[in-house]
Amino acid sequence: MTMRSVLLVEDDFFDTMTVEKSFEKFSVPHKLHTAFNGLEALDLLLGTNGVEPIRPLPEVILLDLNMPKMNGHEFLAELRTHEELRDIPVFVTTTSEMDIDRLNTQALGVQGYIVKPLDFENTRDLVDSMSLLETLLK
Repeated sequence: MTMRSVLLVEDDFFDTMTVEKSFEKFSVPHKLHTAFNGLEALDLLLGTNGVEPIRPLPEVILLDLNMPKMNGHEFLAELRTHEELRDIPVFVTTTSEMDIDRLNTQALGVQGYIVKPLDFENTRDLVDSMSLLETLLK
């Protein structure tokens, strides 16, 4: 299997560890890059503010919505303004089940919307997670 480059934009350490453990559990070969808010993520993608850019660009972005400094909505809107970044698939991972958040992120072209916390003992969450991992492998 090919190693996949993934950018996780998440301010919660526990959620970051959950993603890492999930990739390991399902044997997804990956290089995980982590940003704790939208500003850090943009720095990693664009190589701004003295940050070494991720190259090649990540194949997918996992994006939390509720973060300090620059939230997921703001990040997604900014991401879509950059020609070299706008086609990176983005999956939202959030605690928000509000329809307005789903609609706003769908309007900005997200590929998926996953409500946290994921419970990998729950069959539905396991199937949803496997679908996400299959998408990453394509």
